[in-house]
Amino acid sequence: MKIIKEFKEFAVKGSMIDMAIGIIIGVAFNAVVDILVKQIIMPPLSLLTDEVNLSDKKIILRDVIKDADDNILFQEVAIGYGALIEVFIDFLIIGVVVFFIVKLMNKLRTRSQDINDKTVVTPKDIELLSDLKVLMEEQNKMLRSKGK
Repeated sequence: MKIIKEFKEFAVKGSMIDMAIGIIIGVAFNAVVDILVKQIIMPPLSLLTDEVNLSDKKIILRDVIKDADDNILFQEVAIGYGALIEVFIDFLIIGVVVFFIVKLMNKLRTRSQDINDKTVVTPKDIELLSDLKVLMEEQNKMLRSKGK
């Protein structure tokens, strides 16, 4: 019964919902990056490299071995380094995009936490903490002036 209670707390507190939302957004983001790399970035890069398709690049360790009737006896053994290069390009693009998204989110969060910026609604907890800070500063000034 304790496990059911713990699971209920986990689900109700939002951890499970937050994870699900993160996974869904991650899958959608992956699809966007995949199209961005394969349809937008790779074609011009291919033009610069004489239309070389990186995913086809490989080091052949053993060619296909066929018999007299053209039946394959042994499959080709190759190291596909081109696919690795494409994955690195994907990774770099994802890293750059995530960097700019986080940078934008941090800028928006900083603006929302600035109580003097009236163009953005300040969250209630930040506003209350700011008010508390002002009251404490006033109280400290009063106590200092009484002590002199």
